[in-house]
Amino acid sequence: MKIPATKAIMECLLEQDVDTIFGYPGGTILNVYDELYSYQDKIRHVLTAHEQGAAHAADGYARSTGKVGVCFATSGPGATNLTTGIATAYLDSSPVVFITCNVSESLLGRDAFQEVDSTGIAMPITKAAFLVRDAQDIPAVMRQAFAVAANGRPGPVLIDFLKNVTAPDQMIDYEFVHWRDNRDCAGVRELSASRLKNPEPNRQDADTLLDMIAASERPLLICGGGVVRSRAHKAFREFAEKVDAPVAITVMGGGGFPGSHPLTTGMIGMHGSKASNVACDACDLLIAVGCRFSDRVALNPASFAKQAKIVQIDIDRAEIDKNVLTDHHIIGSARRVLEMLNEKLPQYRHTAWKDQILPLRAPSFAEESEHLTPQQILDVIRLKAPGNAIVATDVGQHQMWAIKYLHFDYPGQLLTSGGFGTMGFGLGAAIGAQMGNPDKRVLHITGDGCFRMNCHELATVQYYNLPVITVVFNNGTLGMVRQWQSLLYRERYSETTLDRGPDFVKLAEAYGLKGFRVSTRQEMETALEQAMNCGSGAVIDCTLDINEMVRPMVSAGSGITDFLLS
Repeated sequence: MKIPATKAIMECLLEQDVDTIFGYPGGTILNVYDELYSYQDKIRHVLTAHEQGAAHAADGYARSTGKVGVCFATSGPGATNLTTGIATAYLDSSPVVFITCNVSESLLGRDAFQEVDSTGIAMPITKAAFLVRDAQDIPAVMRQAFAVAANGRPGPVLIDFLKNVTAPDQMIDYEFVHWRDNRDCAGVRELSASRLKNPEPNRQDADTLLDMIAASERPLLICGGGVVRSRAHKAFREFAEKVDAPVAITVMGGGGFPGSHPLTTGMIGMHGSKASNVACDACDLLIAVGCRFSDRVALNPASFAKQAKIVQIDIDRAEIDKNVLTDHHIIGSARRVLEMLNEKLPQYRHTAWKDQILPLRAPSFAEESEHLTPQQILDVIRLKAPGNAIVATDVGQHQMWAIKYLHFDYPGQLLTSGGFGTMGFGLGAAIGAQMGNPDKRVLHITGDGCFRMNCHELATVQYYNLPVITVVFNNGTLGMVRQWQSLLYRERYSETTLDRGPDFVKLAEAYGLKGFRVSTRQEMETALEQAMNCGSGAVIDCTLDINEMVRPMVSAGSGITDFLLS
């Protein structure tokens, strides 16, 4: 059947069950947007305030729903504005298909208006980047892109269409093939998945680990982002409870294991809990599931878990022994490996080991204070917000406090930029999560520095009537950078004090949203209750002391128990 090329793009999106797109139009992608106009009853488009916001929204949608996110942008600055969002998705293994359009074939290489080598720029930060020069290739490329994004280790993919490929007179052969139904058409998702499918774990490797567990007296588990991405949370919980071992959680592993579980020891690494870091230093067997041992976890690889046999379970062979040398490893998706292990794993009891480690966990209650503290803010959120609320954070002190004091119990409940550390990620991600989970409350936790980078997306919150609540940890500084300056740079506060506007309450009101300013716990309780009941988005500006610090802290390159701050 012959159909217009742009119609084939839309039909290919429907093949992949796409129902939501985040984006921002422009000249070169107008043919695609013109066709999208005819699909308004099937595909919802969310117009953000900036392309970077669209990228983060598509990412947040993907992380919170488990589906592939989709983002549109035009050529030139539209495409380059996506790059931070693409890199954020890449470092955190989030499946997003980014679709851009470029200048026509006749203008390539001539520095035409808004021409840029989008695929060249994106190549190092995507799983694959496609430049489509022939309209007949649209179905195969679209299907391949979704296959690459979703299968194996997930990640972002870019498709860049030349404008002439999307011209109204371009007609191509097309037959609708739902990705679940295809078995024989080259280039579609199922065939691609056969080449990209998750490697089947080696049974002998699994049996070796079972023997190592049997010989261990002090096992420690690390729940990494791979548990979240593969939705392996149920299998991981069964595994942890059978091994009866303390569980440390990475930043990206939030939601992979219940934060309130009796075996949880909290975050591990630079700002890890005393319980997690001490357990890592004292264990005799360390099993890391879906964790790549980044420099924020294994601060000093040479001394990391120095008394332990180290086992790494990961879907990506390239991550094995990249940062920390292992004694054993298993290649495969976290869920499949854990299911294989659980089939033969008996019930263990490690009472003495737990009695040594679990009492080191910090108390969960917030101490009384005349001034508002980060823990009080998060304590109010924990008590007042729904238990299944999704939390999107930006990057810095507020991020560490949120992960430290809030409990995340299911995959996609915590949305944060772990690998790339993107300031400005949070509000876009919250928008995407709210669009993908309309029945859940979404909270955006940010700092005053980060919020300045994405606050224009309040326009998106207002226009689409999204009940996203932004909580600003306002300490008048770039908090984490100031913390380093305090501890490591002799209190030389070079360009980190934010003694300037805007007034976040007035800013919220300017966008037609509710704004609150709080400086005590009681004011925080009242503001959060009103924000949750106001029927729209809201901003809560929380006044904090400029010298608040994230504790504990281990400096980069140090041993994991060499606490600079206790």
